[in-house]
Amino acid sequence: MTATLAAALAGCSGSPPRQPAPRQAPAPPAASQPVPDAVPRTEARSRYGNPPFYDVFGKRYYVLASSANYVERGVASWYGPGFHKERTSAGEPYDMYGMTAAHKTLPLPAYVRVTNLQNGRTVIVRVNDRGPFVDNRIIDLSYTAASRLDMLRDGTAIVEVRAIDPAVGLPAGLAAAAEGTPAALFVQAGAFADPANAERLAAKLRVGGYGKIFIRDDAIAGRRMFRVRIGPVPDVPEFDRIVAALDHAGVHDAHLALD
Repeated sequence: MTATLAAALAGCSGSPPRQPAPRQAPAPPAASQPVPDAVPRTEARSRYGNPPFYDVFGKRYYVLASSANYVERGVASWYGPGFHKERTSAGEPYDMYGMTAAHKTLPLPAYVRVTNLQNGRTVIVRVNDRGPFVDNRIIDLSYTAASRLDMLRDGTAIVEVRAIDPAVGLPAGLAAAAEGTPAALFVQAGAFADPANAERLAAKLRVGGYGKIFIRDDAIAGRRMFRVRIGPVPDVPEFDRIVAALDHAGVHDAHLALD
């Protein structure tokens, strides 16, 4: 990365785009107890890292006014030694052994619960940085947070990211659900009120080699929706393959879904 690009990015987000995490990292300092979850608390919006919007690699990102009700499912990555003690977008030094994360649009700081949907493990982290600026990645975790989710070796994991309101905390039901059996994962290619539109997309995809295609009929607030889904998806490489193939075919809003 050139110095000019780094400076431009620092002006809008406080840190350069993250590169894929290394597969190995030094072990954290010896400790008698594992690093605990971040403890959500009410904090003022950071002076740094919260512009209305910023641009990276030709794409514009809009910072959310609030983290309230935010929930997203997708692929998490992690970052470690190459960024340890470097300045985060919030202006704080990055601690790879802390319980923190980088996110493209959540306000800084924010607290989120991250659940590894492939093994049911969960952590709570404080978001204080921007990134990851890689396709299909929704959050970049610290080394320790990634370790607790058992994703260091693979470098990625399919996760759910759910914001926590410090004033309310995490509902007991959600906390218990996070420890449950991992759910089946699918790629959702589209959702339609008209079943004919859903069937047209499904028919197009069935000849594309994407995998098993089906239409799920759901009722939401009294309204029927027909969701075109592919899967189940076993891992991140297959998720990436399907999403890339869909994008090439003109389906640009595919995302992860749970059955």
